[in-house]
Amino acid sequence: MTVVILLLCAEFIAALGCGLAAGVFFAFSTFVMQGLKDLPAADGIKAMNAINNAAKKPSLMILLFGTALLCLVMMVAVLWLEGLPARADVDLVIGPIGGSVVYLVGAILVTLLRNVPLNNALAAATNADGPIIWRTYLRDWVKWNHVRTVACTLACTLLIAALVMQLAWIVVSR
Repeated sequence: MTVVILLLCAEFIAALGCGLAAGVFFAFSTFVMQGLKDLPAADGIKAMNAINNAAKKPSLMILLFGTALLCLVMMVAVLWLEGLPARADVDLVIGPIGGSVVYLVGAILVTLLRNVPLNNALAAATNADGPIIWRTYLRDWVKWNHVRTVACTLACTLLIAALVMQLAWIVVSR
């Protein structure tokens, strides 16, 4: 029973992490990038580079990658506790595994494979190519940030649904 309680706590913390990450990404998708877009290219680039440097601080890194680590540990724990998803209680493993996979792919892989390379290209922009890079950056970065926002929101939803189902299962099985 202690392991189950630890798993429920992990799911709650992972859901909270996914929700917080969704909020950060949502803010950028809906108004931060719009505000930066309204600036002259050189000012927008300077501001975004400053934001990207600030984002490397522990608070955001712990949120993003701590949640990712928790999702990985939780997936292993769920499979270890529940066995392979061929068991009758498959509905109790879909949420934690599904939410974790969605977060890891939609938030972490997209960040590492799409947003970070765009950030690096923006940081290397010169005065000559800055305006062209900035226009492309705004379009592509925001598009991939929308993916991260939706993925984190979906992951949070799946993890919360899993918690509700698991708590209901515990109450019913008593």
